[in-house]
Amino acid sequence: MDLQQVYSRTRKAIDDYHMIEPHDRIAVGISGGKDSLTLLYAMQGLRRFYPLPFTLCAVTVDLGFDNLHLDRIQVLCDSLEVDYHIIKTDIAKIVFDDRQETNPCSLCAKMRKGALNEAMKKAGCNKIAYAHHRDDVVETMMLSLIYEGRFHTFRPVTYLDRTGITVIRPLLYMHEADIVGFVHKYDVPVVKSPCPADGHTKREYAKELLRQINREAPGVKERMFAAIQNGGLEGWTL
Repeated sequence: MDLQQVYSRTRKAIDDYHMIEPHDRIAVGISGGKDSLTLLYAMQGLRRFYPLPFTLCAVTVDLGFDNLHLDRIQVLCDSLEVDYHIIKTDIAKIVFDDRQETNPCSLCAKMRKGALNEAMKKAGCNKIAYAHHRDDVVETMMLSLIYEGRFHTFRPVTYLDRTGITVIRPLLYMHEADIVGFVHKYDVPVVKSPCPADGHTKREYAKELLRQINREAPGVKERMFAAIQNGGLEGWTL
């Protein structure tokens, strides 16, 4: 997938769900992975020609692992002329050493979001862009069905009452395979996650389950995504 296609699909999601308003200041949450860096490219490009003016910055919450190297991402942000903020924390020590959590992802996510929200306020941002793509939408729905017994997934746009921050997800129309192709084509400087729980989560189980179902019933993920859009879920009606 080339950059123009990334722009096109990102803009369609933004337009369909009214993600941007004039003079928004949007933070892009950067984990260092393929999804968040693709989102950074997309938002930086859209900023130049989108009809509604907005400003942009990038934010990484450093969890405190010793082997997280963000130098190449800093170089990328400099080349894209996007301010880059790295928030240092001790989350990894708290979750893995002090608390020794058996389910580390839940506590880590809460603490990471808290640090991210605080950094956004200091940077004057009113919105944050997360890099959830089409596959993430369906996987989250599967997780909800299996573990919660309800038909649910995250919304394209979510206003957080407690913080006054709005979450947007501009990559909703991007498949994970498209992102992989884009990253390889443009040599995007992906940073591997140093988290020991990476690749060993319930989400990985849902991902593999969907792969198996899709092999036996090709196109099932597309039909599931259509069901989400047409199923009356709050925030998903076009």
